Amino acid sequence: MIIQELIQPSYINLNLNAKNKREVMEAMAVMLEKEKAIDDLEGFLQDIYEREAIMSTGIGYGIAIPHAKSSHVKIPSVIFARSDEGIAFDAMDGKDAHLFFMIAMPEDGTNAHLKVLAMLSRKLMHLAFRESLREATSKEEVLKLLYTMD
Repeated sequence: MIIQELIQPSYINLNLNAKNKREVMEAMAVMLEKEKAIDDLEGFLQDIYEREAIMSTGIGYGIAIPHAKSSHVKIPSVIFARSDEGIAFDAMDGKDAHLFFMIAMPEDGTNAHLKVLAMLSRKLMHLAFRESLREATSKEEVLKLLYTMD
């Protein structure tokens, strides 16, 4: 599975308007609902919350990657959102997150979400890549950066 199959311009929000972790996840899930990538917003959010309850997906370095395999996912997707102010996400390093990726995968037994998570994690380890995402001025610029992961 390649990133180009999972993200599109309508899956990018460069001005995330959220005050807390729950609002971040809700805003990103609404984007999936608008694109009909999920069939039940509340059901999908419950799956996201259950995964988050196991361990925070705030990985540090200003990044959070909430994710879930869910029976409510109809189209495998990755949502990207950015907050210039930063939002507390219970990150391992205690710092606010600015870059958010939501991975939504169908509950079909495959481990595609783990492959995407690993791909994102490898690329996001690089400061220059994170800074480029924070400085991107358009959805097209973000897509161009993300497409370098394949």
